[in-house]
Amino acid sequence: MAPDHVLVPTLGRPREDEALAYALETFPDADVTLLAVVTPLDAPLSEGGVLERDADRLEQTHQRAASLLESVDDDAAGEGVRVDVLEGRPGTVVPQYASDEAVDHVVMHGHGTTTPGFVRRFLGRGVATTIVERTDEPVTVLE
Repeated sequence: MAPDHVLVPTLGRPREDEALAYALETFPDADVTLLAVVTPLDAPLSEGGVLERDADRLEQTHQRAASLLESVDDDAAGEGVRVDVLEGRPGTVVPQYASDEAVDHVVMHGHGTTTPGFVRRFLGRGVATTIVERTDEPVTVLE
């Protein structure tokens, strides 16, 4: 059964446009929400992997989401995509949002498995792994 509501989280990482395009193409009849997550300043890494102590981070996140919508090739594909912006740790915010907003499916871009072991140990678990484990709904992770 095709989902009615698909969530595409954006964390300011490369290739997230592919996740949005995949969601729009694969689930053309579903409502799609682009959730732009603003990572708190006390988190180890902020959006885009760089901790920025800038008062304009929320506005920059809105702009990032708008740019992501514009990057989708099909002119009509971005129409009707709802954009929400929340602050918090993605591994907590995304599963909670999916539960609260009756999301049927989550589509996101993840990192490949080529990251060396010592880097994975330093950075901790991947965001995609955490979201998959904490989300009750199906999650598609594109690599």
